[in-house]
Amino acid sequence: MSKLKTIFFGTPAVAVPFLERTHQLTDVQLVVTQADKPRGRGMEISPCPVKERAQELGLSVLSPEKLKDSFEQISNIPFDVGIVVAYGKIFRPNFIALPKLGLINVHFSLLPQLRGAAPVQHALIQGLTRTGVSTFWINEGMDDGPLFLQKSLAVLPQDNAKTLFEKLTALGLETLQETISSLESGRIIKMPQIGAPTLAPMLQKEDALLRPSELTAAQLHNRVRGLACGPKPKVPFTLNGKTDWLQVLQTEPAQGNFTTAPGTVLRVENGHGILVQCREGALWLQTVQPAGKKPMPGEAFACGRNLKPNELIFTEL
Repeated sequence: MSKLKTIFFGTPAVAVPFLERTHQLTDVQLVVTQADKPRGRGMEISPCPVKERAQELGLSVLSPEKLKDSFEQISNIPFDVGIVVAYGKIFRPNFIALPKLGLINVHFSLLPQLRGAAPVQHALIQGLTRTGVSTFWINEGMDDGPLFLQKSLAVLPQDNAKTLFEKLTALGLETLQETISSLESGRIIKMPQIGAPTLAPMLQKEDALLRPSELTAAQLHNRVRGLACGPKPKVPFTLNGKTDWLQVLQTEPAQGNFTTAPGTVLRVENGHGILVQCREGALWLQTVQPAGKKPMPGEAFACGRNLKPNELIFTEL
């Protein structure tokens, strides 16, 4: 049986394992990535992770500023299916019509749940206990094409964005392999997405602001879990009339009922950190990072700033 001819579309590091698996299983005719951009501390123009890996594998690569600029080149390459993983660009109808079978996207959610650019982060922010991977056929809408295959897994209480990305990458590689195997055997599956869709838009800096007066302890904890890969979550604190922001890296909701003003320091304990009153419940700030400093236990920050119980600290003026 001859291998499927494919074109791979992808950009960031999370897509690299999928490029490698697609290269193993199919005859990759071309890799398409986003254009080279300023990266790193020196902000030098450099290729994205998928382009770097594709070049190491000896594959042909296109990195157009705009996808439409490469239409003529891609249209001259016969291919059976396009494999899309975190490419980051919209496909117009003329591109969708190019491959013999269509374009298949690997998406890190159980569609129609969490359509959009940040499904892993939003699964945690929303406190979901189950998520998964979908392969689906791209059409003109956002992540609303017919499904090919889905696999699910549990979201554990200790999971954050880093660990969940790792688990979903492993599950996604299995899902992609089964999808390609089905295509090779002539099994073309197109199942409608069933249920009310939810959205997972790209995260903005505003999403990283942790305000104890507005969110419950559980909501703040889930936000910290979901933002483990950035943007870094931070909570306001006010001392001596000056407000600053403290990055929060690890938290744990506290047991019990607390009814003081949100933002109040309830306790400081070695091995636990700083216990802060939220809109509902209280949250341990276990690991924090002040501006210009290394990560530290919450209690070390409290000691350095001489934080006392019953002080209203974690709030904006």
